[in-house]
Amino acid sequence: MSLNRIFDIAGSAMSAQSIRLNTTASNIANADTASSSTDEVYRARKPVFAAIQQSVMETGFSTAFTDTPESQGVEVKGIVESDAPLNMRYQPDHPMADNDGYVMYPNVNVVEEMTDMLSASRSFQTNVDVMDAAKTMMQRILTLGQ
Repeated sequence: MSLNRIFDIAGSAMSAQSIRLNTTASNIANADTASSSTDEVYRARKPVFAAIQQSVMETGFSTAFTDTPESQGVEVKGIVESDAPLNMRYQPDHPMADNDGYVMYPNVNVVEEMTDMLSASRSFQTNVDVMDAAKTMMQRILTLGQ
């Protein structure tokens, strides 16, 4: 693998983690949004990631393990809504209450979202460190010829 491709792979991972952070922030921001019907209530969203694969033969490597794919980075396949049950709270005095006195709240677990946010932030920082290490290695390679 070329050192130049490390920047592409780490960059795609940083982009994916940015999307993960944005969806998590959106979930936390809408955690206490009330609604009177199940169709209008906010539902937690999660990004779906997939590794971008390229066969080893296409990259020019000729090893005994030619059938194993090599990762080229990560891509976001889409953002899906959670199908977890909604939170129904009995609040008959609330202006958004239905005929039975229940108010619908999103299926957002704030503790889980904060954990996702920490994980995404650390993954982003790890990829920054990978890019920094690759940059340092490339600078040292340039000084070998002096």
